Amino acid sequence: MKEEIISQQQLIFIGTAVVMGSLARILTIIQDYRQYPSYPNGYLLNLVSGIVAAGLGAVVVPAFITKNYSAITFLTLGIQHFRDIRKLEKESLKDVDTTEYAKRGNAYIDGISKTYEARNYFALLVSLTTGITMHAVNSPIIWVNIIVGVIAGTITFLILRRFSKGHNVGDLAEVKIGKIEVRNSELYVDNIFVTNLLGTDNSRKLVQSEGIGAVIIPKKEHFRITLDNYGQRQAILFEVCRRLGVKRYNFIRKQFSTGKIALAIVPIIRDEGAFVDTIKQTPILENVKKNPELMKSPLEDK
Repeated sequence: MKEEIISQQQLIFIGTAVVMGSLARILTIIQDYRQYPSYPNGYLLNLVSGIVAAGLGAVVVPAFITKNYSAITFLTLGIQHFRDIRKLEKESLKDVDTTEYAKRGNAYIDGISKTYEARNYFALLVSLTTGITMHAVNSPIIWVNIIVGVIAGTITFLILRRFSKGHNVGDLAEVKIGKIEVRNSELYVDNIFVTNLLGTDNSRKLVQSEGIGAVIIPKKEHFRITLDNYGQRQAILFEVCRRLGVKRYNFIRKQFSTGKIALAIVPIIRDEGAFVDTIKQTPILENVKKNPELMKSPLEDK
């Protein structure tokens, strides 16, 4: 029995789909204030896994056309591989969590590892959509197929990115610089009690002279359910400490009566603008999104 050989046109289709899927993965690798993924090894791991995912999506249609159904099993194996990568990423982040200025926490680590896995599916789905579209059009003019495939892949990427975009702390709360006060061994930020661990003269002088504080005020009462979550507050503290560094102290405390959250640190880099911006840009963790109605931002209510 003569095996059907993949044509030159199909090879072009596969190549185009792989490129589109890989670009989708590259566009999701953003070196932001969170410094994740790290450079350069984190970039390399993300890029290679994205190319593999794009390749899996690109060969699905040609495999059906050539009746090479055994190749479809690689898709299942690839998905399992991405899950294994998520587990490894979670273990890796947990291993280094004790070395950070403040811990990310299990909730934040779980969200990061899921995002890591989901971005590979971005590449796979964009590549698959691009390939299916080009084969469906199947125009004798090769550039027509490529252009239509690229458009379909781009639309798929935009839809997926829109769908996966989450909220930030700034969507749910106002953040402002708070006044630091030291009363005996107690630390207050805008009259919100934070800690009573400042028992020495040196610690009190350091916090009073170099400390910086902020107050997070929920925009709606039910946003307290999200912001009061311990994992969410831990993520906020981690992001601030990671961006500004910590010279000596870092504290975060919620005020039970009002729902306000006070944060105070003695940073290495004292930048109030970066301090507030980091808090606002901290992502809302997936495990605290219990009810979509509770996560509606004020803009979405209008």
